[in-house]
This record gives sequence, structure tokens and C-alpha cells, in this order.
Amino acid sequence: MTWQTSRRHFLRACSAAAGAGLLQACGTGTTVTPSTQTGNTAKAQPVQPKTSHPPRSGDNLLRVVAPSGFAEDPNRVNAGLTRLYNAGFTVTNQQAGSRRYQRFAGSDAQRAADFQEVATGRVETPKVLMGLRGGYGAARILPQIDFASLGARMRERGTLFFGFSDVCAVQLALLAKGNMASFAGPMVYSEFGKPEPSVFTMDSFIRGTTNNVNIIDVPAIQRANVNVEGTLWGGNLSVLASLAGSPYMPDIQGGILFVEDVSEQPYRIERMLNTLYLAGILQKQRAIIFGDFRMGTIRDVYDSSYDFSAVVNHVSRTAKVPVLTGFPFGHITNKSTFPLGAHAKIHSTANGGYTVTFSGYPTLNPAALTLNNLLPPPVPTFNGSTYRSTTTEEVIE
Repeated sequence: MTWQTSRRHFLRACSAAAGAGLLQACGTGTTVTPSTQTGNTAKAQPVQPKTSHPPRSGDNLLRVVAPSGFAEDPNRVNAGLTRLYNAGFTVTNQQAGSRRYQRFAGSDAQRAADFQEVATGRVETPKVLMGLRGGYGAARILPQIDFASLGARMRERGTLFFGFSDVCAVQLALLAKGNMASFAGPMVYSEFGKPEPSVFTMDSFIRGTTNNVNIIDVPAIQRANVNVEGTLWGGNLSVLASLAGSPYMPDIQGGILFVEDVSEQPYRIERMLNTLYLAGILQKQRAIIFGDFRMGTIRDVYDSSYDFSAVVNHVSRTAKVPVLTGFPFGHITNKSTFPLGAHAKIHSTANGGYTVTFSGYPTLNPAALTLNNLLPPPVPTFNGSTYRSTTTEEVIE
């Protein structure tokens, strides 16, 4: 599967999700109206399925977790939860989508409870934990979560945990202290809640979670000549740098480190990578993979002579490990879904690109879900002309 794809109009109807209040998608509990304080509740409108579903079971159970920033647009939360419901999931803990305390999706205690209630067995271990969105705040709650217990319950259940950006702080801690893999992938607000979710992202989500082996092909952006294997791990570079030296940073020997970030100048990217180098992390790896680094608009007089390629070359020389670029993930519209903490093999391809083959991760049961509902119907034609929409890039964490 190549990462380049044309965007097609996503014609999914989400009219049931519009309007005020957060949906109550086959879950329990009340919802919280966004405000600067916690504890305000409002009745939610029950969502009605638009398509037939297989019988609901434990393989359908999805729990929303919101360890980072709050969601500004309740309609977008509604749309994301409705889309997941129509994909066959039983969505629980929806109130996390409308919590707000200061800049966060609830107080530290509330956000930690999204995970700790699973760790203690207070709620059933779900098949899916899905982040609401990124932002900031996940690192604040790490000491409040029993990751050893959480990881054990997730391994027993075969739970898939999806997130990226700031949410990867919890994913890194889970790998470090709970020995449990997770997934870099779409989140409720960031992707599923878009008016027109990326067809590529939805297709990659389905393929990457229902197959025991996932192969991602990266075309020739640089002339790659690498053949290595190991545990692929990592996430957002800013978060990784902030956890260096803490017990929540995984200690992976002979691994493959993946990094991505957004709106950072080249020298700042290098500075964070240098933090990982000085901490002894980079030189332990067999390879480093760079995802998308959407450069910030701020430039100073030095940037014209020092760009992203200079950073890549410096890191490769300093850490003395291969550095690959162009992996299709980051703060971009079209992103792949892939495991963090699972086994991966990298092979160079004849065209100068490379493939990454993932294995040894939990999967969804497609027979228990209606995942194809995440994909749009065929693009309609009007008077012989194909109708397509344009989708602009947005930075939603």
C-alpha cells in the first residue's frame, strides 16, 4: 500500500450528530458540557444507527480516553463518536469528549481515571482505547496511572490503544512500565470527527488493525539502503525529549526509533534529537525513521543555510545509525496506522525507497464490526463529470 493517494469526497451523512450536546453512543454515564469548570452535566441525545450491525460484544467495546487538551468543537466530537458507532463500536466514556478544565480535557484526576479505571478493573477492559486529541497535559498524569496493571489487562484482552502527538506520552509510559504496545493512529476528534475524513487514513486504519501483518511502502524520497529489524517505537519528538531520563521513557536496545513533530524550526528539531543522543538513546537503535515534520512558519536569518536535510545528515553522522525519511505519519491529513512497540523489519526497495513490515500486535475482529462504513461510497457523477471536494491540510492534534 503506497502512502500517496488522491482525496475523495467523504459523503458520510452525520446529521444525527449535529446540534448541541454530546451523543450517548451505546455507552453509560452522563456527558459534560464544555466549560471552564468540571462537573456540569447535560442530557445527551441517543444516537440511532444508520446501518445494521453485527451483535454487540466485547470485541466492539471502545473507551474514549482524553489525557491531553480539551475539544473545542462539540459538533466535531459528536461526528467522531457517531462515525465510530456506525463502524460497529460500542462507545463508552463519551463524557471525556466534553470535559474541560483550564486547557485540559478535565482535571488531572479525571484524565488519569480514563486509564486507571481500566487498570483497577473498575470498568471492563475494552478492546479499544482511543485518544480524543493531543495538545498538552498527558505527562502530568503519568504518576497517577498503574501502568503495570494496565498493561497486564490490555495484554490479556488484546487491547488496541490509538493516539499520537501529546497522547504518545501515555503510550511511551505504557511500553516502558507496562510492556504493552499501542498504535500510532487516528483519534476521535482529530480524524474521525472531520467533516471529510481522509480516505487514505480510514483505509489504513482498517488494514492496519485487521491484518496480522502490516506492510507500509515508502517511495524513493532518499536513496535508502537499509535492512534491519527490531522493536519499532517512538512518537512525537517533543514528547520523547521531555521524557528523557524519566522512568516513563522506554529502554529499547537494538530498536527502530520513529519520530515526528510539527511547526518546529530545523535547529529546534536537532536540539531535541541531541537531547536523545546525549541521553544515550539514539545510538542504541538500529535505525531512526523520520515521519512528517511540517516546518513552522517562523524563520530566522540562520534557517536559509540550515534546513531539515542538514538535521538528518547530522543525526546520522553523530548517532552512527541509518536515518530514513518520508514515513507517512505526523500532523498531516493522510496518515498510516501502525503499531508502536511491535516487531518491524525494514527492507530497501529497488526504486530507492523502503518497506516496513510490522508483526506481533493485537488486531480487531472485523466480523464483529462494520469497519467499511468508515469508507465513503463511490464518488458520484453529475452529467458525466466526477464530483470531488478539496480538503485543506489542518493541524489538529
